[in-house]
Amino acid sequence: MNEKKDFKPFISADKVMPEFTVTSIVLGIILAVVFGAANAYLGLRVGMTVSASIPAAVISMGIIRIIMKKDSILENNMVQTIGSAGESLAAGAIFTLPAIFMWAQEGVCDAPSMITICIISLCGGVLGVLFMIPLRTALIVEEHGVLPYPEGTACAEVLLAGEEGGESSKVVFAGLGIAAVYKFIADGLCLFPSEVNFDIQNTSYTCGIGMDVLPALAGVGYICGPDISSYMFAGGILSYLVLIPAISYFGGDSLSSVLDDAGKAIPFNQLDPGTIWSKYVRYIGAGAVAAGGIISLIKTLPTMIVTFSQAVKGFGKKGGEKRTERDLPLKYILCGVVIIAIVMVLVPSIPVSPVGALFIIIFGFFFATVSSRMVGLVGSSNNPVSGMAIATLIIASALFKMTGLDGTDGMIASIAVGTIICIIAAIAGDTSQDLKTGYIIGATPMRQQIGELIGSVCSAVAIGAVMFLLNAAWGFGSAQIPAPQASLMKMVVEGVMGGTLPWTLIFIGVFIAIAVEVIGIPVLAFAIGLYLPIHLSAPIWVGGLVRWFIESKRKYDSDDQRNASVQKGILYCSGMIAGEGIVGILLALVAVLGLNINMSGIYGDAFMSVGNWVGIAAFIVLICTLIRFARSKNEKS
Repeated sequence: MNEKKDFKPFISADKVMPEFTVTSIVLGIILAVVFGAANAYLGLRVGMTVSASIPAAVISMGIIRIIMKKDSILENNMVQTIGSAGESLAAGAIFTLPAIFMWAQEGVCDAPSMITICIISLCGGVLGVLFMIPLRTALIVEEHGVLPYPEGTACAEVLLAGEEGGESSKVVFAGLGIAAVYKFIADGLCLFPSEVNFDIQNTSYTCGIGMDVLPALAGVGYICGPDISSYMFAGGILSYLVLIPAISYFGGDSLSSVLDDAGKAIPFNQLDPGTIWSKYVRYIGAGAVAAGGIISLIKTLPTMIVTFSQAVKGFGKKGGEKRTERDLPLKYILCGVVIIAIVMVLVPSIPVSPVGALFIIIFGFFFATVSSRMVGLVGSSNNPVSGMAIATLIIASALFKMTGLDGTDGMIASIAVGTIICIIAAIAGDTSQDLKTGYIIGATPMRQQIGELIGSVCSAVAIGAVMFLLNAAWGFGSAQIPAPQASLMKMVVEGVMGGTLPWTLIFIGVFIAIAVEVIGIPVLAFAIGLYLPIHLSAPIWVGGLVRWFIESKRKYDSDDQRNASVQKGILYCSGMIAGEGIVGILLALVAVLGLNINMSGIYGDAFMSVGNWVGIAAFIVLICTLIRFARSKNEKS
């Protein structure tokens, strides 16, 4: 507590600097749309997103300080505040809404319109910001020195370092450019395969191994670090090298539920690894993810209760007179919540009743509290938003079914409710990180909160177009965009509403998660690795190994030098993720327009026979560029 009392921001409360300017708003909106689109693509491919605050701050410094020759740390902070909202809103939307598109592909219902997606996303985004505002004093101010808010603190350090120069932005742009070229050559021109795969299939042992040799996956692994990436890869090993062989071996000659082209059942020991994974192991992984999310919530229940009670006590207090203590007035928060509730009930495109709207308000504030506290401890990248969404979907689906709203209408209503609450949790976590950054550097909270609302609104408008583009290009659930989180949400709702889930497999996953938790392994990371294809967790693990190498296998003159190398790698990886995501969106547009830029035919069948090894060689070169940028120019000459 002494640390809180003694704390003084970098910009004092009585100092006035440019902050909420046309430049910061326009640049922030552009970055919100760009990073929202990039993270939508990433999340639909691998089931997770990464924080955009630091890369947005670095790009802002590069443009405002270097190009525009302006010196304003508060403007840079406003840019990252607005810009990072796109990533969070995209995460909430893509984890749930693609389920409705998948039902539309199956002929169960019509696909949601772009307006529907926009309104649902807008409701969740605005509520997420409004719910976080009364938590600011309790979490950001009173808990300063207790809750670290890792991304928010790191972003503040980047902004403070930027006062000495914007060189870091060059690293981000280098990663963005290299990854963009790599992605275009691999998945655009198809000069080498972006997925390498090695299957072993015979009557005695069936398994598979491989990886998607793409820059975003390596970047995710580096940012997550060696521990989390290793836990994910361990889940993939259990999935592909233990469970798939076990199912094939114990199934033997008995007939599976999979039919061949003639309609005959195929014996288990004749199924290829991919089919066993999709038809059986995937459900085990779904049970593990669901259990992992619920376990994570239960473990944080005591801190959630404390935070919730603190927020209620301080909810009616007036904001301070100092610039750095001003929040949006309480009356505006309450009016905003009421207006959003009315919109959810009256707008036909949102299938939510008054009871459903009340459910969203209550659970939304509850999970906003959970999320804001969680990211203060473990960071936004490890925030179990999907676990909160699963818990919400189970409860909402059960309630709707009990009240007679079942079938297709009940499933769509459950996804709508789950989407809004998922976005609330994601945006609340991002807002708390941004407010922590602002608290450290001396920003105006009220202006940041308005910036978050602007970023959320603009991202909500853009996310519908991005989702329609990606779905039109490849279709959700395809190999290009498997939408793993949304597929899981779809199975959960179908299971509760129609009893279609193979509960034996689900409970196997649940008890695997419990066993993992008992032995002290972070269950959610392991469960995600078990649920995702090993082709995704393997390159993520490689990225984590690079982080481990940078941290522990070099001789440094000081800890500051070590941290500089690690931070430079994070900036480079943030650029790689953005670069691949942007090109992924462009390739989706190319596919929708019917253009053919595939040049794989120029190297013929002889080259294809060694295509896997070419892909691995290209990935090694990419990893070398990451190591090179992380290690560059850190020693004093």
